[in-house]
Amino acid sequence: MSRPPNHEFQEWWNKQRERDNDTTDLLPDKNSEKPNWLTVEILSPTTDRPVDKERSRSARQLSWVCLLRFQQLANSLLFLTHGLLSLLRTANRRITTADSVDDLASPGKDSRLYRAIKVFLVILLVLLVFELVAYFRGWHFSPPSLDSTRVLDFLELMYANWILIRANYLAPLLQSLTNVCVVLFLVQSLDRLVLVLGCFWIKLRGIKPVALMEYPAESTNVNVEDYPMVLVQIPMCNEKEVYQQSIAAVCVQDWPRDRMLIQVLDDSDDLNAQVLIKAEVQKWQQRGIHILYRHRLIRTGYKAGNLKSAMGCEYVKNYEYVAIFDADFQPTPDFLKKTIPYFKGHNDLALVQTRWTFVNKDENLLTRLQNINLSFHFEVEQQVNGVFINFFGFNGTAGVWRIKALEECGGWLERTTVEDMDIAVRAHLHGWKFIYLDDVKCLCELPESYEAYKKQQYRWHSGPMQLFRLCFMDILRSKVSWAKKANMIFLFFLLRKLILPFYSFTLFCIILPLSMFLPEAQLPAWVVCYVPGVMSVLNILPAPRSFPFVVPYLLFENTMSVTKFNAMISGLFKLGSSYEWIVTKKSGRSSEADLASMVEDDSDQHHPLIVQGSSVHRSSSESGLSELNKIEQMSKKTRNVKKNRLYRSELALAMILLSASVRSLLSAQGIHFYFLLFQGITFLIVGLDLIGEQVS
Repeated sequence: MSRPPNHEFQEWWNKQRERDNDTTDLLPDKNSEKPNWLTVEILSPTTDRPVDKERSRSARQLSWVCLLRFQQLANSLLFLTHGLLSLLRTANRRITTADSVDDLASPGKDSRLYRAIKVFLVILLVLLVFELVAYFRGWHFSPPSLDSTRVLDFLELMYANWILIRANYLAPLLQSLTNVCVVLFLVQSLDRLVLVLGCFWIKLRGIKPVALMEYPAESTNVNVEDYPMVLVQIPMCNEKEVYQQSIAAVCVQDWPRDRMLIQVLDDSDDLNAQVLIKAEVQKWQQRGIHILYRHRLIRTGYKAGNLKSAMGCEYVKNYEYVAIFDADFQPTPDFLKKTIPYFKGHNDLALVQTRWTFVNKDENLLTRLQNINLSFHFEVEQQVNGVFINFFGFNGTAGVWRIKALEECGGWLERTTVEDMDIAVRAHLHGWKFIYLDDVKCLCELPESYEAYKKQQYRWHSGPMQLFRLCFMDILRSKVSWAKKANMIFLFFLLRKLILPFYSFTLFCIILPLSMFLPEAQLPAWVVCYVPGVMSVLNILPAPRSFPFVVPYLLFENTMSVTKFNAMISGLFKLGSSYEWIVTKKSGRSSEADLASMVEDDSDQHHPLIVQGSSVHRSSSESGLSELNKIEQMSKKTRNVKKNRLYRSELALAMILLSASVRSLLSAQGIHFYFLLFQGITFLIVGLDLIGEQVS
């Protein structure tokens, strides 16, 4: 049977042949010996030839693409305009609120640093006006000279003398200070690079601490004697937002009840907080948990005094290890099972420190930038120091101590605001070793407001200088090796705690803007842009998802240098409020629902108590929240309304940097201008408290 003819194929084939014939007519005849290259035959298109619609379609698409791009540009401009207007309205509201102006170190009066910054700002503004006059009179291209034969007017004479003074006297001094800061900057950058390379080596070789034993995941049919006696301490002070989560997380630890005692060390001066915390402890006591509530009548020494008082109890001698958790920390139920085994067979081990993870790291820009900083601290600094030299600063929480080591090095002392670093240094000088576990994580919370973060950083950077001043001679007289002494003095204290805030503030907030008005002193572009950019990229490697924030991170770290420098100077010379402890404000982001779900997930496989623990936690939380709501309603009239603040030092430095950017624009210094401009804008945003939590 014959196949029916394919008319569509035949039609297509005929059109192809016609197109081929049209094409060959334009070419010379191959059989012709002398083709006529000067004759070109132009053929008119046949009616059957398909119309070329591709060209018209592309033109139409191009017009639509242009229209779409124009609409996107208009939307972007509208968005930026709306954002700028909103920013200006917010800034105007902050400025007009006079009672929101405040500085950290000296509330109610100007600090020494702020007064110095104001004087510096006035000088630069006078110089800027002088340079603007000189620019518009053309003196930047042909400056007046005292050797000129013509008579100079008053302004020309002043400008000629100013050039002479800055070239012969001021610029050499500034250049010398610049060279010193550049050397310190390079040394600190080299230290940072070595730490990153050490971290890469650890990851490449798979180096990590190894425990000589493991506890079974199931808690049934186990020998209780294999579980050492562990004391768990939760120091807190007016922690109404997070006390329930922290107590519940510790109470559901997968550890035999008779081998663990929990101390809730409440230093609250708020009677309402005391009542709520004590009620929470009693509810867990009714479920058979060994938990105690302690409240000091005399609150001296802040957290160190609180821990020292708790360790002085008679029953503490029955326990071998102590685990410490701040009020906003929520350890997983297997925390003790993952940390205690590392002490077995290591009699010289004093501390097992675990990593922090943050429940609110994506809450706002401020928490994202903090996450970058702390990720580098834990992933790189703590891990490298723990692997290669068995020493690092104790982070104050989420760690387990051998009680014998605490007693041997003198216990908790109340002499500084960094009691955790203090006891770590003394334990290291007595020959004890530390282990850092990067794969054991403990959930906690980051400060969400700039005010809370600034107070935290002030304490973290003034305390180490207090400690360095107190223990310097102890380090020299200790029996550890000279290599460990050098590491502790030059790397741990001087380079990372003193030199870093010193050169960061001096180089980018003082020398850089001043060099714009003293152009004879040179600050290379690689110091301003390239090396800091590379260091920022290295810092952000442990948090790769935060890579889009590398530029804001660089600018914000330079902005925080004023707080860190002020804290460092205050701690070193005992100035201002360097010995004041301010509890970091929590917002309770570590939600109770998350903890309850965690308890339910682990209820069937970890501990028989946990089956009941989730319901207990929910009921206690609901009753506690109802009590808290009643108390809050009663005290609502007397409670102060929290407002955003203005930060005068940051605002003054913003004006300094923006003035210097105008001067650099006159000199056509591209990189310096852009850096000064964006750094000044960052200082302005931070000074207006437009970063972090917005409360009013």
